[in-house]
Amino acid sequence: MFVDLFKLRLIALLLSALVGGIGVTSCFAQDARILILKGDSLLRLEKPQRAVEYYEKAIASDPSANSYLARAKAWYMMDRMDRFILDVEQALRKDSTSATAHYQRALYALRAEDPTAAEYHATKAHDFATQPLLKAQALVVRGEARSQLKRYSQAIDDLEQGVAGTPTDPEVLKTLGRLYDQEGRHEDALHILEKLCVLEPGQVGHWSNRGFELTQLGRYDEAMTMIQEALSIDKDEPVALSNRAYVSMMLGNDQEAWSDIERSLRFYPANPFALRTRAMLRLRKGDRAKACEDLTLAKALGGVPEVERLIKENCDSGTLPKKGR
Repeated sequence: MFVDLFKLRLIALLLSALVGGIGVTSCFAQDARILILKGDSLLRLEKPQRAVEYYEKAIASDPSANSYLARAKAWYMMDRMDRFILDVEQALRKDSTSATAHYQRALYALRAEDPTAAEYHATKAHDFATQPLLKAQALVVRGEARSQLKRYSQAIDDLEQGVAGTPTDPEVLKTLGRLYDQEGRHEDALHILEKLCVLEPGQVGHWSNRGFELTQLGRYDEAMTMIQEALSIDKDEPVALSNRAYVSMMLGNDQEAWSDIERSLRFYPANPFALRTRAMLRLRKGDRAKACEDLTLAKALGGVPEVERLIKENCDSGTLPKKGR
């Protein structure tokens, strides 16, 4: 997820903000600024290799943090992360207070699955930044890092502030919506998904998840409408099928629910929500042994709090599957 997202954030942010913040302190700096502008024009045309030529001339003219950060943009566009990080580190050595350098370093850390370093550098970027857009982007990266560190409340706070500055970034909204769901804030998650359905109406997952949040709120008829929209995009999408099965079951349509849940599990057998629903349907049929097998597997997979209660209420030692079988 992060690769395309990082490119969009980094290039869009830096092309609009970095050059504007370059101070002209000498003729060499002025020459470097002009060279950077030419390189940025080539980046907009998606010609990063040619842009590098101008950035390298800028470094030769004025080896400042801004010149190294400019070349780093091209390396990032070419996915040359080895060279990207070298330029970013060099920029930080030149100027340890550069908000843009810390932001780039935070993006690299997040991509490298190092959320602790990402949080550190995103905090530095936020503290040193003077531009509102860069502050918002730094909060978004820090929020994503804190989400990976399982500090969900702090992550939500960061992302809420960051979204205020980047209200149409789908990836940020997805992360925030997921965190709301994890924290049981289903109404808030629903509002996020409503926005995502407008921004990306062709994404089946947005409609399916919107249906799921409506289900969590007990609004089954509305949930079914959203899930049907998801399945109109992809009739075999397993999560949407699982969600429709659960809603059908809650509305008393067990036959339809059984058909959907079997199809869902054929496509995605490790979905704990689908296993939970099939177990509930089996309990209604009186098949406790197989229901408890489903619930045991769902518990092992995790993520469905209701499973613990269902096991406690329905699965005694005589019906739980024995080890080694």
